[in-house]
Amino acid sequence: MKPHAFVAMPFGTKPGPDGQPVDFNRVYDELIRPALEQAGLTAFRADEETRPGDIRVDMFQELLIADLVVVDITIDNPNVWYELGVRHALRARGVVLVSGGHASKAFDVYTDRKLRYGIRDGGPDPETLVSDCEHMRNMIAATMESWHGRKMSPVYQLIPNLKEPDWQSLRVGNFREFWEAYDAWEEKISRARRKGRVGDMLVLADEAPVSAFRASAWIRSGKALRRIGHYGFALEQLEKGLVIEPENLAGLREKGMCLQRLALQGRRGFELEMARSHYRAILQDHPRDAETWALLGRVEKDAWTSIWRQPDASAAQRIDDARYEDALLRAAVSCYGTAFRSDPKHYYSGINALTLMHLQEHLIGDGAYRATMDIMGGAVRFAAECEEDPEKLYWARSTLGDLQVLLGTPATVQSAYKEAVAVNRDSWFALDSNLQQLLMLQDLGFKPENVSAGLEVFDRAMKRTPVPGREWEPRNVFLFAGHMVDAPGRDHPRLPERMIELAGERIAAVLRDLGAGPEDLALTQGACGADLLFTEACQSLGVQVTWLQPFDEPEFIRRSVVHCGEHWRDRYLAARQRLHQPILAAPGELGEPPDYTESAYAYERCNRWLLYTALVWGIGKVHFICLWNGGRGDGPGGTAAMYDEVAKRTGQVHWIDTRQL
Repeated sequence: MKPHAFVAMPFGTKPGPDGQPVDFNRVYDELIRPALEQAGLTAFRADEETRPGDIRVDMFQELLIADLVVVDITIDNPNVWYELGVRHALRARGVVLVSGGHASKAFDVYTDRKLRYGIRDGGPDPETLVSDCEHMRNMIAATMESWHGRKMSPVYQLIPNLKEPDWQSLRVGNFREFWEAYDAWEEKISRARRKGRVGDMLVLADEAPVSAFRASAWIRSGKALRRIGHYGFALEQLEKGLVIEPENLAGLREKGMCLQRLALQGRRGFELEMARSHYRAILQDHPRDAETWALLGRVEKDAWTSIWRQPDASAAQRIDDARYEDALLRAAVSCYGTAFRSDPKHYYSGINALTLMHLQEHLIGDGAYRATMDIMGGAVRFAAECEEDPEKLYWARSTLGDLQVLLGTPATVQSAYKEAVAVNRDSWFALDSNLQQLLMLQDLGFKPENVSAGLEVFDRAMKRTPVPGREWEPRNVFLFAGHMVDAPGRDHPRLPERMIELAGERIAAVLRDLGAGPEDLALTQGACGADLLFTEACQSLGVQVTWLQPFDEPEFIRRSVVHCGEHWRDRYLAARQRLHQPILAAPGELGEPPDYTESAYAYERCNRWLLYTALVWGIGKVHFICLWNGGRGDGPGGTAAMYDEVAKRTGQVHWIDTRQL
């Protein structure tokens, strides 16, 4: 969705600086709104609000949420100055000042950049209108690009430690249309997350009405991608969100986790020191944040385990190496211990510190933590037993299970872990976290009877708990886009009916060369022409095909199937009968497109949906196949955009040029 701009300016005709009347409605319609639209923003002015109610409520909301506020200070209008002051108090950046005929000498904004525009005969000067519009567009674009550079608000300049308020905590008017739309959008995001449909989340993030919403959605999408192991793509989403909200603590933590996992995977350009430095930078601003201390503890723990947990090492060698690297083990204990002391309710850090203390005693036996272990064990138990949040109940009970591994018997271990599994809300990721901890203990020969008892509980639970959206994992994902069949008499042919058979053969040949088969997934829309040729070729090879469509199916058939001829309806229906999954229609899965979009956006939206859905399976798995004439006039979500997105990530693109058929 385009960034959102609020315009604070006089309404109607008012005396100008020289006493002559100025029609500010003309200034808005002929200059300010066109400049904003050319810069890629949508414009809103308070007098455009047509619903009944208090206009001040909408104005305050806009001044808080808008990506940019354009303020016209041509005349000393008290309402405009008041609105500028409110924006300066709420946001450190995102203001452009414009002035017709002269520049204001007001003290507090004298040093801010202002753009002068010409006035003549009661409106924008026709002789300078084009250049004024261009200059305004450039200033708006520069302001948006330097969003996190110099603070523009004199309030935030003079009080450097002042923090911007959380926009969600300042919701104005609980029943206003703006927040109702936000709540509906938020519910769609949450529903997609629960279903494991991260591709849906990314489309909805792009469509968020203002940047604050987009940042929130990108950060949550990054978290969802991180949880299913796609750390590189997750990091990409998190960084998009952090560009907008660089101090978002949850996003910063998630970024650190992705850096850490990428380093452990051995991805080029990533190492554990990057994650360690990232967390220490967070702790400079949040020195008592228990979660960040715990994440730093995880880095130190991973640094320790990565040395001794080698796949070709014997059990004795692992134990000897783990014992030798006890300094790294103590570093992890220190971080987890600091986290627990910072927040004694944070039983996650407490149980990790305690577990590593027990491992130190198991490996070294020097009694270094013996005096602390009993005290911390009671503290961790008390903190976990006090948990009241239903969303965290599994973690509290699994912590009690972890305690039994350290202190109990096989029977008490199984009993405690079963209590945890009983309240698990179908989260495969939560179960896997506990499983991995037990496997680490097993590798070090720690209390084998207790560990085996715990492993049995989680092995059983995970067999009946699918990964959301991952009930089946494809080997490769074939993403396809291509031309529909040309209408009769098309001036510049792209895919005429006479080329259909040859095009189908070429598509099938590409799939055969890629070794396509039943272990693979194919994604396309199912339109007449190239989509159906691709679908038929995939089905002949046993590839599982999923159709994602921009409209409900009857409308899609009308727009994208039968206009090519009734024989394409027959091919469509025959292919549909062989689909393994129900057709997914954007209006049902994503909701209706945003109000500001044009009808053609439905196709762009669907292409983005296809692209994101493919990438979420794992960037390295995606092959983009296209039947395309190379034209780039199909908009930001067209075939060219899909080709470029896949090409820059993997290079796995396969272009069948229709001009060479």
